[in-house]
Amino acid sequence: MAEQEDATPWSAMSTPSTNSSPNPAATSPITPTSGLLGRGHFDRLGLVRRKPSRPDAPPTLSKSCSDKLALKQCTGLLSGPSSLLLDPGSVYLDTLILPESQYVQTAVERAFGREGRMKELGQEDVQARWKQGGGFAFRPFEVKTTKREFEFSRRSPATAARGGPRMSSNLSAMYTPRRQEILINGVLQGRKQLDPKAASCVSRRMAWKSVLEVAMLAGIPLLTEALRKKRTYAEMKGCKVLEGRARVKKDVKEMVLKGWVRNEGDEAWELDE
Repeated sequence: MAEQEDATPWSAMSTPSTNSSPNPAATSPITPTSGLLGRGHFDRLGLVRRKPSRPDAPPTLSKSCSDKLALKQCTGLLSGPSSLLLDPGSVYLDTLILPESQYVQTAVERAFGREGRMKELGQEDVQARWKQGGGFAFRPFEVKTTKREFEFSRRSPATAARGGPRMSSNLSAMYTPRRQEILINGVLQGRKQLDPKAASCVSRRMAWKSVLEVAMLAGIPLLTEALRKKRTYAEMKGCKVLEGRARVKKDVKEMVLKGWVRNEGDEAWELDE
C-alpha cells in the first residue's frame, strides 16, 4: 500500500472471482475474523494475515511476522513452559531495528504502536488483570532504523552481482557453545521425521523436558505436576499455572488481533513417546 501514489485504502468488494483458482479467499466474503492471505487484500489494514505465499500454495495458518511480534509485546519473549521458571515481566523485546529503505512510519505505528490497532489493550482494567495474572503487560517496543543492508538480502548489490537472488534452503545450522546441530526441515540430520530423538535441543519437546527436569531438581511440586510426563503438550499448555498467560493471549486475539485462527492439530503428543 505504501508504494502507491495514494496509500489510502480502497473499498474492498467480496465478489466472486472469474479466476478458476481453487483458492477459497478468491470467492469468500472478507471479514475481520477470516484468515487473509499474506499476498492479497492489501486494502485491509491492521488485520491478521497468514504468511505470504503463492496463490496456489497449500493453505496455512502460520501468521505473518508483524502479527506474531505484536503478540510478543503482550506475552513477552518466553514460551509457556519457560515462563514457569522465569519472570515473564522481565523478558520483553526492547527495540526492533528495521532497514531504513523498508521503514514506513505509519505502517509501523499502526501495527505496533500505542495509538494503532493495539490501542484498546492499554485500558487500565485490562492491564491490571494481566499484571495480577503473572506480571504481563502491553509493552510496545521502540522501532529504530539502520542504513546497513543484510549482505545476503535479495535487494543487496552483492546478491545482484552473484547472479540474482538465491533460493531458500531447508537446511539450517544451530550453534551454541555447548551444542551444534544441522537440521533438515526442523529435524536433526540423520534422524527420521517422526522419531522423538529427532527433536532439536530448541524444539518444544526439549524445552518442555528441560523445564520439567529443573522443576524436579528444584523440588517444586506445583510445577512438576503441571509438567508431568503423562500429559499431552496441549493439556500441559492448558494447565492452571499457565492460565494467566492464556488469558493475555485470548484478550489480544479477541480485542485487537482479530482474525487470528489458532493453529491446532500438532499438540497431541506426550513427552515420553
